[in-house]
Amino acid sequence: MSKKVQEKSEILTFEQALEQLEEIVKQLEKGDLPLEDALNQYAEGVKLANLCVNRLNDAENKVNQLVYEKDGVIEFRPLILEEEK
Repeated sequence: MSKKVQEKSEILTFEQALEQLEEIVKQLEKGDLPLEDALNQYAEGVKLANLCVNRLNDAENKVNQLVYEKDGVIEFRPLILEEEK
């Protein structure tokens, strides 16, 4: 990951990245960008999509917990908060 993309990923929230990605998609769907601009927008969109996937994966990991079974097997299970029991 380039330094610029890494710095941007540390600043953007999931919602901000998704909003920017949606805007890029709209611009590309219009089809009126010069080829070079369209390619640059596409590349930025891919980076934003990856950022969104990473943010979603991080969120999923936060709501899962490791469970050690009696037979020594480790598995993920959804985190159950005390209020939900």
